[in-house]
Amino acid sequence: MMRTSDLFILLAVIISFVLSGYLWFSGQREEGLFTALWVPSILAFGIYFKLMGIGRTGS
Repeated sequence: MMRTSDLFILLAVIISFVLSGYLWFSGQREEGLFTALWVPSILAFGIYFKLMGIGRTGS
């Protein structure tokens, strides 16, 4: 079951991915690469807090 926080994390990932693709194909390659690095960072952030929540509830 997805919680609201999971949806916000996925929304941030999608926005970052689309923005990086736009920057890359519009000729701003360095900015596109920098923004593309946000995607795994945001996912790792979301996974970390998801695991912290599972550890706290004990399930």
